[in-house]
Amino acid sequence: MSDHKAKLAFEIIARDNSRMLTAYLRTLVDDESVVDDLFQESMLVAWRRLDECDLSRPFGPWLRGIAGRLVLAHYRKRKSLPVFLNEALLTHVDQQFESISTRPGDTWDEKVVAIRECIAALSTSHRAAIEGRYFNELKISALAASLNISFEACKKRLVRARGLLAECLTRKGILVPSEARP
Repeated sequence: MSDHKAKLAFEIIARDNSRMLTAYLRTLVDDESVVDDLFQESMLVAWRRLDECDLSRPFGPWLRGIAGRLVLAHYRKRKSLPVFLNEALLTHVDQQFESISTRPGDTWDEKVVAIRECIAALSTSHRAAIEGRYFNELKISALAASLNISFEACKKRLVRARGLLAECLTRKGILVPSEARP
Protein backbone atom coordinates (compact mmCIF):
# COMPACT_ATOMS: atom_id res chain seq x y z
CA MET A 1 0.00 0.00 0.00
CA SER A 2 1.36 3.45 -0.87
CA ASP A 3 2.19 5.88 1.93
CA HIS A 4 -0.68 8.13 0.83
CA LYS A 5 -3.21 5.27 0.87
CA ALA A 6 -1.85 4.04 4.20
CA LYS A 7 -2.23 7.53 5.66
CA LEU A 8 -5.83 7.82 4.40
CA ALA A 9 -6.69 4.34 5.69
CA PHE A 10 -5.17 5.14 9.07
CA GLU A 11 -7.08 8.44 9.28
CA ILE A 12 -10.35 6.64 8.61
CA ILE A 13 -9.85 3.84 11.13
CA ALA A 14 -8.36 6.22 13.71
CA ARG A 15 -11.35 8.55 13.36
CA ASP A 16 -13.77 5.62 13.65
CA ASN A 17 -12.02 4.47 16.85
CA SER A 18 -11.21 7.83 18.47
CA ARG A 19 -14.27 8.07 20.73
CA MET A 20 -13.89 4.45 21.82
CA LEU A 21 -10.22 5.04 22.65
CA THR A 22 -11.04 8.17 24.64
CA ALA A 23 -13.71 6.30 26.61
CA TYR A 24 -11.29 3.43 27.22
CA LEU A 25 -8.59 5.78 28.52
CA ARG A 26 -11.08 7.62 30.73
CA THR A 27 -11.96 4.26 32.26
CA LEU A 28 -8.35 3.84 33.38
CA VAL A 29 -7.13 7.40 34.05
CA ASP A 30 -8.97 10.18 35.86
CA ASP A 31 -6.81 13.13 34.77
CA GLU A 32 -8.20 14.59 31.52
CA SER A 33 -4.86 16.09 30.44
CA VAL A 34 -3.20 12.68 30.88
CA VAL A 35 -6.03 11.08 28.89
CA ASP A 36 -5.35 13.56 26.06
CA ASP A 37 -1.61 12.85 26.17
CA LEU A 38 -2.12 9.08 26.21
CA PHE A 39 -4.62 9.33 23.36
CA GLN A 40 -2.12 11.21 21.19
CA GLU A 41 0.72 8.89 22.14
CA SER A 42 -1.45 5.84 21.37
CA MET A 43 -2.26 7.19 17.92
CA LEU A 44 1.40 7.98 17.23
CA VAL A 45 2.52 4.51 18.27
CA ALA A 46 -0.28 2.96 16.19
CA TRP A 47 0.80 5.00 13.15
CA ARG A 48 4.44 3.99 13.60
CA ARG A 49 3.50 0.32 14.03
CA LEU A 50 0.73 0.18 11.44
CA ASP A 51 2.68 -2.34 9.38
CA GLU A 52 2.55 -4.71 12.42
CA CYS A 53 -1.26 -4.54 12.56
CA ASP A 54 -3.18 -7.43 11.04
CA LEU A 55 -5.76 -5.42 9.11
CA SER A 56 -7.89 -8.52 8.60
CA ARG A 57 -8.68 -8.31 12.34
CA PRO A 58 -10.52 -5.52 14.18
CA PHE A 59 -8.44 -2.40 14.76
CA GLY A 60 -10.01 -1.45 18.13
CA PRO A 61 -8.50 -4.26 20.25
CA TRP A 62 -5.05 -3.63 18.76
CA LEU A 63 -5.34 0.10 19.49
CA ARG A 64 -6.59 -0.57 23.04
CA GLY A 65 -3.63 -2.91 23.56
CA ILE A 66 -1.25 -0.09 22.69
CA ALA A 67 -3.14 2.34 24.93
CA GLY A 68 -3.25 -0.14 27.83
CA ARG A 69 0.52 -0.62 27.74
CA LEU A 70 0.99 3.17 27.65
CA VAL A 71 -1.33 3.57 30.66
CA LEU A 72 0.71 1.04 32.62
CA ALA A 73 3.95 2.79 31.59
CA HIS A 74 2.47 6.14 32.65
CA TYR A 75 1.68 4.85 36.14
CA ARG A 76 5.05 3.10 36.44
CA LYS A 77 6.86 6.35 35.60
CA ARG A 78 4.88 8.13 38.30
CA LYS A 79 5.53 5.21 40.67
CA SER A 80 1.87 5.31 41.55
CA LEU A 81 0.29 2.29 39.90
CA PRO A 82 -3.27 2.21 41.25
CA VAL A 83 -3.97 -0.90 43.28
CA PHE A 84 -6.81 -1.83 40.96
CA LEU A 85 -4.83 -1.57 37.72
CA ASN A 86 -3.15 -4.70 36.39
CA GLU A 87 -3.03 -6.79 33.23
CA ALA A 88 -6.10 -8.79 34.27
CA LEU A 89 -8.16 -5.60 34.65
CA LEU A 90 -6.91 -4.26 31.31
CA THR A 91 -7.95 -7.52 29.68
CA HIS A 92 -11.38 -7.36 31.32
CA VAL A 93 -11.95 -3.72 30.30
CA ASP A 94 -10.80 -4.52 26.77
CA GLN A 95 -13.26 -7.44 26.61
CA GLN A 96 -16.08 -5.13 27.70
CA PHE A 97 -15.18 -2.61 25.00
CA GLU A 98 -14.94 -5.41 22.45
CA SER A 99 -18.38 -6.69 23.39
CA ILE A 100 -19.73 -3.17 22.81
CA SER A 101 -17.99 -2.88 19.45
CA THR A 102 -19.44 -6.18 18.20
CA ARG A 103 -23.03 -5.14 18.92
CA PRO A 104 -25.26 -3.80 16.16
CA GLY A 105 -24.58 -0.26 14.99
CA ASP A 106 -21.81 0.37 12.55
CA THR A 107 -19.74 2.76 14.60
CA TRP A 108 -19.08 3.74 18.18
CA ASP A 109 -20.72 7.10 17.41
CA GLU A 110 -23.94 5.39 16.29
CA LYS A 111 -24.04 3.54 19.58
CA VAL A 112 -23.44 6.76 21.52
CA VAL A 113 -26.25 8.44 19.55
CA ALA A 114 -28.59 5.54 20.40
CA ILE A 115 -27.74 5.86 24.10
CA ARG A 116 -28.31 9.63 24.00
CA GLU A 117 -31.65 9.14 22.24
CA CYS A 118 -32.73 6.60 24.83
CA ILE A 119 -31.72 8.90 27.69
CA ALA A 120 -33.59 11.79 26.05
CA ALA A 121 -36.69 9.59 25.78
CA LEU A 122 -36.77 8.99 29.54
CA SER A 123 -39.16 10.91 31.76
CA THR A 124 -37.67 13.98 33.42
CA SER A 125 -37.34 12.21 36.78
CA HIS A 126 -35.67 9.12 35.33
CA ARG A 127 -33.35 11.22 33.13
CA ALA A 128 -32.35 13.35 36.14
CA ALA A 129 -31.49 10.19 38.09
CA ILE A 130 -29.34 8.78 35.25
CA GLU A 131 -27.59 12.09 34.57
CA GLY A 132 -26.95 12.77 38.26
CA ARG A 133 -25.56 9.31 38.94
CA TYR A 134 -23.59 8.62 35.78
CA PHE A 135 -22.77 11.99 34.24
CA ASN A 136 -22.32 14.00 37.44
CA GLU A 137 -21.01 10.94 39.34
CA LEU A 138 -23.13 11.65 42.41
CA LYS A 139 -23.29 9.02 45.12
CA ILE A 140 -26.81 7.74 45.68
CA SER A 141 -27.18 9.69 48.93
CA ALA A 142 -26.16 12.96 47.24
CA LEU A 143 -28.37 12.18 44.26
CA ALA A 144 -31.33 11.49 46.54
CA ALA A 145 -30.77 14.83 48.26
CA SER A 146 -30.50 16.68 44.94
CA LEU A 147 -33.73 15.05 43.74
CA ASN A 148 -35.38 15.68 47.10
CA ILE A 149 -36.36 12.02 47.53
CA SER A 150 -35.43 9.33 50.03
CA PHE A 151 -32.38 7.12 49.60
CA GLU A 152 -34.56 4.05 48.93
CA ALA A 153 -36.75 5.91 46.43
CA CYS A 154 -33.59 7.05 44.64
CA LYS A 155 -32.29 3.48 44.38
CA LYS A 156 -35.64 2.32 42.97
CA ARG A 157 -35.74 5.20 40.49
CA LEU A 158 -32.25 4.32 39.25
CA VAL A 159 -33.17 0.65 38.83
CA ARG A 160 -36.28 1.62 36.89
CA ALA A 161 -34.39 4.16 34.77
CA ARG A 162 -31.67 1.63 33.90
CA GLY A 163 -34.38 -0.89 33.00
CA LEU A 164 -36.06 1.63 30.69
CA LEU A 165 -32.71 2.43 29.08
CA ALA A 166 -32.03 -1.27 28.54
CA GLU A 167 -35.48 -1.74 26.96
CA CYS A 168 -34.88 1.19 24.61
CA LEU A 169 -31.39 -0.02 23.64
CA THR A 170 -32.79 -3.51 23.05
CA ARG A 171 -35.47 -2.08 20.74
CA LYS A 172 -32.75 -0.22 18.83
CA GLY A 173 -30.74 -3.43 18.52
CA ILE A 174 -27.80 -2.14 20.56
CA LEU A 175 -28.35 -4.66 23.39
CA VAL A 176 -29.37 -8.26 23.04
CA PRO A 177 -32.17 -9.33 25.43
CA SER A 178 -29.88 -11.40 27.71
CA GLU A 179 -27.74 -8.27 28.35
CA ALA A 180 -30.67 -5.99 29.03
CA ARG A 181 -30.74 -6.51 32.79
CA PRO A 182 -30.62 -3.23 34.77
